[in-house]
Amino acid sequence: MTHPPAGLRTGELAGRAGVNIQTLRYYERRGLLAEPRRSPGGHRLYPPDTVALLAAIKAAQRLGFTLDEVAALLPGSRRRRSGGLQDRAAGKLAEIDRRIADLTQVRETLARVIAAECDSLTDCACPDCPLPESDLLRISPVGR
Repeated sequence: MTHPPAGLRTGELAGRAGVNIQTLRYYERRGLLAEPRRSPGGHRLYPPDTVALLAAIKAAQRLGFTLDEVAALLPGSRRRRSGGLQDRAAGKLAEIDRRIADLTQVRETLARVIAAECDSLTDCACPDCPLPESDLLRISPVGR
């Protein structure tokens, strides 16, 4: 009696990890997942611990890390760079703090626009229009 080869086939892994099959292929191309071994029939067979690796990748993305940043943090990654998670998390936290400060300023200006009853972005006739004096032109675009 033959036993099925150890490992998870693509669909099984995708289901357990809560990702789609295209995501697995993309992560392979990006170097986040090692190329899996193949069954005698040619099916990809991923090690069972790949589920945990995918969960870690998704968690890092939810924390704001890009896939390039995630790849640099993964052990064995060909993109691994010096500087561990602590340094990168501190940098990400500083980036988020800057974005929060920018969003706070945007929110305050919008509240002033509403309170002043501004009616036009370019030709506002309200006496206390906050737009011309706003520092918003100096704010970096949100998400960049």
